[in-house]
Amino acid sequence: MNNRIPAVSLAAVPGRRVTTLDLAVEIEERGFSGIYCPSFGDAMGLCQGIAERTSRIPFGTSIANIYTRHPHDYASSASFIHEVSDGRFRFGVGVSHGPMNDRLSLTTGKPLSDMKNFVQTFKEAKRVGELPPIIVAAMRDRMMSLGAEISDGVVLANGARSALTSSLERMRKNSDISDNFFVGGMIPTCISEDREAAAEVNRKTLMMYVSLPNYRNYWKVSGYQKEMESIEEAISQKDYDALPKLMTDDWLSDVTLYGSATEVKEGLEKWYDAGLDNPILVPSSTSGGQLVAFQELFDLFT
Repeated sequence: MNNRIPAVSLAAVPGRRVTTLDLAVEIEERGFSGIYCPSFGDAMGLCQGIAERTSRIPFGTSIANIYTRHPHDYASSASFIHEVSDGRFRFGVGVSHGPMNDRLSLTTGKPLSDMKNFVQTFKEAKRVGELPPIIVAAMRDRMMSLGAEISDGVVLANGARSALTSSLERMRKNSDISDNFFVGGMIPTCISEDREAAAEVNRKTLMMYVSLPNYRNYWKVSGYQKEMESIEEAISQKDYDALPKLMTDDWLSDVTLYGSATEVKEGLEKWYDAGLDNPILVPSSTSGGQLVAFQELFDLFT
């Protein structure tokens, strides 16, 4: 087992933003390889704060919704953060999910063409300064290939480890990508000697995602057809209490990390072996909130 320290996912919520930035400083001091901010809680605002409070650690968004702001507006903000952080910022973008976009009354088109147009318009923005590397959120082959074609990297969220190696091989087969092409993946992580309790925490984390058709379709082609069809049947019957029981251990172990410190570290090694250069751990705890979860993560890599 090697001593590589992964990146982490960090979000700020109202009332805890100063505390979150203090936590970012500690994450840097403890030698983690990156900080990546999910869309909720204003990822761009948090990244600006991280740029000003830290000095060495790479960081970025994972994942900013391309539909919520104009590409030129995003370019202005991204360039600012890139400049004040001395080039440590990565701008991760994605098409989000249909139900979420509908909730925001956003007008969307086809994900592939929308992403291609967004990246092109972003890169063509005038008088904004130097732009950061742009990372495309991708799960299935066509978006992975597009990311390889138009961006500086790809990032997955809740991907299946068993499907990753072949997915990356297919992406690289038809693409001429550089050695520093970013391959990241957000992995729900819960560390506890009570393995079943940790599993239940991760199931709760993924409840929203199994309700989204695009994720279920991805997991179906990744080898979990039976599980996803059972979940779809339960959702059609509005039997939401049944969902945790249908999220099998095999599936959960393939898309998350949980259990004892040894189990989590061994599982992380398997992600590296599968080709994930930049694991982004999304910590949760059986006994507290974000601060407790991070302390457990810190202890894991002390």
